[in-house]
Amino acid sequence: MGFVKVVKSKAYFKRYQVKFRRRREGKTDYFARKRLVIQDKNKYNTPKYRMIVRFSNRDICCQIAYAKIEGDQIVSAAYSHELPKYGITVGLTNYAAAYCTGLLLARRLLNKFGLDQVYEGQVEVTGDEFNVESIDGQPGAFTCFLDAGLARTSTGNKVFGALKGAVDGGLSIPHSTKRFPGYDMESKEFNAEMHRKHIMGMNVSDYMSYLMEEDEDAYKKQFSRFIKNGVTPDTVEEMYKKAHAAIRENPVHEKKPKKDIKKKRWVWYTVAGFSLGNIWILCIGVVLLYDDTKYAEQNVVGPSFATADVHCPFKTGLREATVYCSVNFELSVFNLIHCADG
Repeated sequence: MGFVKVVKSKAYFKRYQVKFRRRREGKTDYFARKRLVIQDKNKYNTPKYRMIVRFSNRDICCQIAYAKIEGDQIVSAAYSHELPKYGITVGLTNYAAAYCTGLLLARRLLNKFGLDQVYEGQVEVTGDEFNVESIDGQPGAFTCFLDAGLARTSTGNKVFGALKGAVDGGLSIPHSTKRFPGYDMESKEFNAEMHRKHIMGMNVSDYMSYLMEEDEDAYKKQFSRFIKNGVTPDTVEEMYKKAHAAIRENPVHEKKPKKDIKKKRWVWYTVAGFSLGNIWILCIGVVLLYDDTKYAEQNVVGPSFATADVHCPFKTGLREATVYCSVNFELSVFNLIHCADG
């Protein structure tokens, strides 16, 4: 049987329903989002919190959010680019960094609600399964659900590193050990020690040691930033231990001080009016003054026109500027398009 050309009829296009914008852009999995957002009706207006984990090439973003009609509301957020503050200067997107970012998010959120002393989580990193349970006579544990987005949730994915960090930080997130590094699908057993090595960056340090012995040039190329920051295979584990302690000691986000904005001033200069053949043209120059004191006095020498081209250079007392103009012969004016230092 030969190929048959598929012809979409008029009825197809009349009945076609356009998908949501973020689905068309490939950003949101609405099948998963519906199940993460929908709340039981008998819970009324109780928010359903999600732990959102997203990875870029250079950063990790972890957020606690809940959905409203007007959009998602962010309760707290943590980013891996904050980790240099806690002593982690390199490897900001690996599994160990994901764990630290999740830990930072959990401690920051609990500190915000005054629960950081009640729910300390797992202080000593073991890599084994740990679940936060509510304490009698105290506010319940903060419960949320993992939102992995479009990430492939395969065993060992870094998303689960952020999840483990948040759980060890004191958040109650339903999970199992089946997707952590160290779980064997065949034997159905979980190796907690292997998971701990990933959390403490030991898998990275082992590979660093291997490259140093096998190919030193490859080591210098791949781990150049580690070398620059003085991180060696022997100091990786200690670096993460200190970072975990520092995050627990002070997880609060520090706002950057506002910079004083100096407003720029626009000054208009009428340079010259001249005749080109039978057409009178008025040339108006615009100069942007970056410093009122430095450019307070502009000594405009005058324009120089060789032809009727749209290029009009003129000199000022302090700098030479080039004004690119377009000639409107009906209005007999040069309309300014762009001004750049010449």
